[in-house]
Amino acid sequence: MSLSDSDREIITTELGREPTRAEAALFENLWSEHCAYRSSRPLLGAFESEGEHVVIGPGDDAAVVALPDPDGANSETYITLGIESHNHPSYVDPYDGAATGVGGIVRDTLSMGAYPIALTDSLYFGGFDREHSRYLLDGIVDGISDYGNAIGVPTVGGSLAFHPDYEGNPLVNVACVGLLSPDRLITAKAQRAGNELVLVGNATGRDGLGGASFASEDLAEDAETEDRPAVQVGDPYAEKLLIEANEVLVEEGLIESARDLGAAGLGGASSELVAKGGFGADIDLNSVHQREPNMNPMEILLGESQERMCYEVRPENVERVREIAERFDLGCSVIGEVTEGNYTCTFERSEARHASDDSSGEKSEPRGRETVVDVPPEFLADGAPMNDLDHVEPKPEPANRDLPDVGLEAAFESVVSSPNTASKEWVYRQYDHEVGVRTAVKPGDDAAVLAIRETGTGLAVSAGADPTWTAANPYEGARAVAVENATNLAAKGASPLAAVDCLNGANPENPEVYGEFRGIVSGLADACSDLSVPVVGGNVSLYNDSVAGPIPPTPTLAMVASREGYDAPPTGLSGEGEIVLVGRSEGPLGGSELLAQSGGTDRFPTVPDRSGELIETLAAVADREETLAVHDASHGGLAVTLAEMVSRGAGASVTLDGDPIGTLFNERAGRALVETTDPDGVAAAFEGIAPTTRLGRATDDGTLTVETGAGTIDYEFEAIRDLRAVLEHELD
Repeated sequence: MSLSDSDREIITTELGREPTRAEAALFENLWSEHCAYRSSRPLLGAFESEGEHVVIGPGDDAAVVALPDPDGANSETYITLGIESHNHPSYVDPYDGAATGVGGIVRDTLSMGAYPIALTDSLYFGGFDREHSRYLLDGIVDGISDYGNAIGVPTVGGSLAFHPDYEGNPLVNVACVGLLSPDRLITAKAQRAGNELVLVGNATGRDGLGGASFASEDLAEDAETEDRPAVQVGDPYAEKLLIEANEVLVEEGLIESARDLGAAGLGGASSELVAKGGFGADIDLNSVHQREPNMNPMEILLGESQERMCYEVRPENVERVREIAERFDLGCSVIGEVTEGNYTCTFERSEARHASDDSSGEKSEPRGRETVVDVPPEFLADGAPMNDLDHVEPKPEPANRDLPDVGLEAAFESVVSSPNTASKEWVYRQYDHEVGVRTAVKPGDDAAVLAIRETGTGLAVSAGADPTWTAANPYEGARAVAVENATNLAAKGASPLAAVDCLNGANPENPEVYGEFRGIVSGLADACSDLSVPVVGGNVSLYNDSVAGPIPPTPTLAMVASREGYDAPPTGLSGEGEIVLVGRSEGPLGGSELLAQSGGTDRFPTVPDRSGELIETLAAVADREETLAVHDASHGGLAVTLAEMVSRGAGASVTLDGDPIGTLFNERAGRALVETTDPDGVAAAFEGIAPTTRLGRATDDGTLTVETGAGTIDYEFEAIRDLRAVLEHELD
C-alpha cells in the first residue's frame, strides 16, 4: 500500500510533517475510492433523498424510513435499508467474499439499533457457458446461503444476470432490511467527550488487511492468489451471537452510538464515528483483543476481521456491556475514549515484537509507548480531495435496426430457456427464506412481501438491475431499472416508499467508462424523482475492471414499498379471468435478451412518461377484488411473462397483433399483465395514463397458446417448465 504523491503532499501540508507509516496506511485506505467516493461523490447530489417517510437519509451505516399507518401518517415502526458490494473479494475467494458481504450489511443494520429481518442478493457473472462463471456462481451462492442461513436472516429476493463482460469481475450486491422502533434508534455519530469506545466481537487478526485499498483498483491477472490476504474470513456463528448481544445492548439503552467494523477496519470505524460527531479520540491499540501474535499498529488499525462492532458507551455502563459480551461469548475491549482533540492512537511494542523487528534487518522502533497516529479526525474521515475526471458521452444508438432473422418458435425457446430469464429456483432454494416467519410472498415472485405484524403492513422488497439494458443505453437503461423495480412492487399491490442503490462501474479514469457511469447516475436519479421515490442511501463500487475488460455500468437498485395487509395478488394465472396488458405491446428490441443472443442492434425503448401515476394505479388495481393475478412484464418480454404465469392447472390463450417478434420480445419497462374479471374497469383505471390491451383469456388446461400473424406458439406447461429449468439441468 502506498499514498499517491499528490495525496501525500496534501497530507504533509495539513499535518506540517511527514505522516507516520500507520497514518499513511490509514489515509491510503480512508481516502480510497471505496471509502471516500472520490470519483462519484460529485455526481451523487443528483439523487433526491428527502421524503415524508424518511427519518435518516444518506451518510449513516443504513437509512431509516418510517412505515406509514393505513391513513398514510408515519407509524411508530421504522425500517432500516442498506446495500453494499463485495465484488473484488468475491472474485478472489467466492465463498468468503460473498459471505462477508452478507455479514457486513447485517452489521450496518445492527449499528442503527435495528434487528435484521431480510436480505436480497443481486449477482452478476460472465457467460453461463464459461466454466469459471459457474465456479464463481457455485461458491458465491454457497457463501451467501451458509452465512445467511446460519445467522437466521432470510434471503427473500434479488436478481441473477449473466453477461460476458463480467467474466473477469463478477458483482455481488447485498441489501438488508431491519426493523426497529423510534426509542431504539442509534446512529454512527459520537455523542459526548469522555465516553468510552468499546470494541465487541471477534478478535482482530490480519485477514482483510488493506481491503478498502484493494477494492479501489482494477483486478490484476494474479488477483486470485496475490490478493487473497485482502479478503476477510467470516464466522456466521459469531455474527449470530453479535446480533443477539446487540439486541440486548440496545434494549437496555447501553449504546450512545455505534459503527460496524468494515472497510478500513478499526481505524475506519472509530475515526468516522468521532468525526461525524465533531469529536476526536484517544485509542490504545494494545487494548484491542487480538488473535495473532506480534501485530503492528497498522495491522491492528486496518485489519478487516469480521464480526466486530465499535460502540460509544458511557463510563458507568461499560461493565454491563462487558457482562453482556461475556454472556454471548464475545470478546470485549475498552480501547479508548471520545475526546475534544485529535484522533490519536498509541502503541507500546512488546519485547517479542521488538526482537522480531531486529531479526528482520529493518530499523526497529524504540521500546516504550509511542503515538503512531495524531491527525485531525475530520481531515482523515472527510478530507479526501474529489477527482475531476474527463468523460465522453456514450455513443448514440444505431439509426438502422439490425434485427434477428429467426423463427417465432425458435425465438420463444431460446429466450425462455436463457439463463438470464429462466427460473432462478436453483439459487433461492438454497436460501432459508422463511426463518423469522415474516415471509408472506417468497422468492421467485415479482417481489417478496414481509409481514410487519407490528403495524399490519406488508413490506414488499425488490432488487436488481439488467446489464443488457444499461450496456445498450446507460441513461435509459438505468431509468428502466428503477421503473422495473417499482413495477415489481406495484404488482404486489404495494406503493413504493424508498430505495437504496449500488452503483457499479469500471475504471473511472477511462473517459468512456466515466461517461457511462454518469449516465446511469442521471438515469436512476431522474427515474426515482419521477416515481417520487427518495434514494436514501447506497454504495459505489468502481474499478470493476480486469484483464478481461470493463464491466457494463450496473446500477443495482433495492426498493421497498408498503401495502395494507400481507395478502398480495399472485403472479400465476387462476384460469378464470381475462388477460389485459398494461402498457404498449410493440417496441424496439434494444437491450433485449433476444437481441443479445443474436448480436443485433436496435434503440432502447423509453420508459413511460407518467411512470409515477402508472405505478400508483397499478398498485391500486392489483389490490382490487376483481384482480386475480398480476405480473410485471420486462426481462424476456411478453414471451417470458406469459411463460412464467402458466401452471399445470392454468394456461392462457392470447392473440397478438402487429410484428410478433417486436411485440413478444421487446423489454420496455413499466408494463404488466393483469388477469381480471373486470377488464373494462382496468381500462378505465389507466385511461390517460397508459394504454391497455385485451390479449385473451386464462384457461384451465395448462397450455400457453399465442396466436400471431406469423404463426402460433403452443406449449404445454411441462414443456415450458423444462425450458425454464436450464440452471437445474446444468448445475445439479
